[in-house]
Amino acid sequence: MALTLYYDTYQCTGDQPEQAGDLVLLHGWGMNSLVWDDVMPSLLNRFRVTVIDFPGLGRSPVPGGDYDLSYLIKHVLSVAPDKAVWMGWSLGGLVATQIALLHPRRVQGLINVCSSPSFVARENWLAAMPEAILEGFIAIFEEDYEGTLARFLALQAKGSVTIKSDIRRLKDMVYFHGLPARQALRGGLKILRDCDFRAQVSTITCPVAYILGSNDNLVPATVAESLADSHPSAQVSIIDGASHLPFLQCPEAFLDAFNDFCVDQLQA
Repeated sequence: MALTLYYDTYQCTGDQPEQAGDLVLLHGWGMNSLVWDDVMPSLLNRFRVTVIDFPGLGRSPVPGGDYDLSYLIKHVLSVAPDKAVWMGWSLGGLVATQIALLHPRRVQGLINVCSSPSFVARENWLAAMPEAILEGFIAIFEEDYEGTLARFLALQAKGSVTIKSDIRRLKDMVYFHGLPARQALRGGLKILRDCDFRAQVSTITCPVAYILGSNDNLVPATVAESLADSHPSAQVSIIDGASHLPFLQCPEAFLDAFNDFCVDQLQA
């Protein structure tokens, strides 16, 4: 029997739920779909929402195969609606972006939350994590699996005035369903290192938005200047005071940016 990822679909609670479109939510590295809980009630006012846990994270098993971007896309698409708006946070944004590039008929709109076409810094793309730092995480991962996870979670909250409580919440979410699979963490780090969609994102045919945090240390808000060149048609919002977790730290401002995009670009 083939292993299937954990997913759940929540019905729209708005005035006309039978007419609601689909929204798929993809989480980031090491995390699971619990990260969306704070904003879920508001998202359900507008959409029918499907949450998916990546293989080896949250409640999902690890099907056999090489844990790379193609592997993630194959398993995510196997449980996702046929057509939807996709919103991906961090690593989830890279997965959603590749789906928009390879399977445009399945993507009505793309929202990248604290995610950009290249997670690591490259030539002419400096507003990103230095590659040496990410390589350092990969190098020490086998020796200190839980320590690597803890340090990465701390980086996600860095820049927030509520950093201590943010880190506690992230740890509670990570461990709520047990330890993430080593294969998932190892593979996810390599996907973050290797993905580079800078030359491709301008070819995405659906409406696209980027929601960034002004104090994000992983995907700096200054990447907006690079996005203006690589993806000029995209709508960019910067959440003041947020780090890498705008939906946790500034949920009202995050939802304002989300709803503005839905109204302006999706007519939803």
